[in-house]
Amino acid sequence: MVEPAILQGGQPVRLSHFFRADKPPPQGYRFFVHIVDAASGQMVVNADHEIQQGNGMLETWPVGRIVFDQHVFQLPEGAGPMRAVLGFWKDDGRLPVDQAPLHDGQNRMLGPKLEIGGGPPLPEYKAPRTAKAPVIDGKLQDDAWKAAPEVTLTASFDGRPVSRKTTARVLWDEQFLYVAFDCEDPDVWGTKRNKDDDIYNEDAVEVFLNPSSDLANYNELQVSPHNVNFDARFVSRRSDLATAMKWESGMTTAVDVRGTLDDDQADQGWSAEMKIPIANLANVPHTPQKGDVWRFNLYRLEHLKRQTEIEGQSFSPLFVGDFHALPRFGKLVFE
Repeated sequence: MVEPAILQGGQPVRLSHFFRADKPPPQGYRFFVHIVDAASGQMVVNADHEIQQGNGMLETWPVGRIVFDQHVFQLPEGAGPMRAVLGFWKDDGRLPVDQAPLHDGQNRMLGPKLEIGGGPPLPEYKAPRTAKAPVIDGKLQDDAWKAAPEVTLTASFDGRPVSRKTTARVLWDEQFLYVAFDCEDPDVWGTKRNKDDDIYNEDAVEVFLNPSSDLANYNELQVSPHNVNFDARFVSRRSDLATAMKWESGMTTAVDVRGTLDDDQADQGWSAEMKIPIANLANVPHTPQKGDVWRFNLYRLEHLKRQTEIEGQSFSPLFVGDFHALPRFGKLVFE
C-alpha cells in the first residue's frame, strides 16, 4: 500500500507491506526495497531497511500469520515513473521468487508503481480581461466581478466539501491581476498586525502564482481579515523563506468584514480584494495575452475554532498537506 494517493517529488512516501510465511522461513536473509526507474529498472532510491526496525527478521516469522511492515522514504524531485521492487538477500544472492510474472528477472518482486503527480485532472480557471478595473474596497460590488466566473474552494487535501464556504474570482488587464475572495465565517478574527507577519498561522486567503509554469519560480500572496499582507517569492519549492520574504509585490488589498472583528459576537463573514502588479511577479514570460496559461492556486486557511480545528481549502486539491505542492497547481487561462 502506498500513501499518499497522489505523489509529489521531494516529499515523503509511506510503503506498507504485508507478508505471510506458508512454511518455516530460511535463516539469515535480510529485506531490501529498491525504487527503480519503471522503464529501465535502474536504481533511483535505495529504501532498504530492517522489517519492523529489526524486530521482524525473516527467520522469526510464525507460519501462517501476517507480518506487517511500514517504511517512509523521500521521492526524488523530477523523476519519471518509478516502481518499488523488493525481496530478501543473503551474501551475494537473493531469495528466489518462484513465480516468474511476479519478479523482474533478478529475483526482485514487483511492487507498486510510483508516479509523481497523477490524480484528477488539473482544474482550469478562465479569467476574463477587464476593461475597467474594480475599485479595491473589499466589497466585491463592481460590475467587473460579475463577469468573472465564481469558483467554490474545496478541501485542500482531497477536494471534499468544506465546512465554511469560500468563493473566488480572478480578473486581469495589462498591468494587474485582480483576485477576490468571499468567505463565510461566524468568527472573524486575527492577532497579526504587521506586514509579513505569519498570518498563514491564522485565518487568511492566499494566491500562489507560477507565471512561467516551470513549477519552480513562484509567488505567495496573502491577506488576513485585518488586511495584513504577506508576500514572498520562491525560486524553488519552499526555498529559503527569509530570502523569499525580501521580495515586495507592491499589491494593493482591501477587506470588508460582515460583522465585528475579534470579539465573540456572531459574524457573517468577510471578503477581500487583491490588486497585484504583474510586472513584479516571478519570471513573467511577457505581458499577458489572450490564451496565455499560468500555473496557480487559490487557498483559504480557516480556523473552525481559534488555533484549533484548522480547515485548508483550495481551488486545485493537492492530495498532500502542503500548499506548496506545485505539480497540483491549477491552470490560470487568460481569456
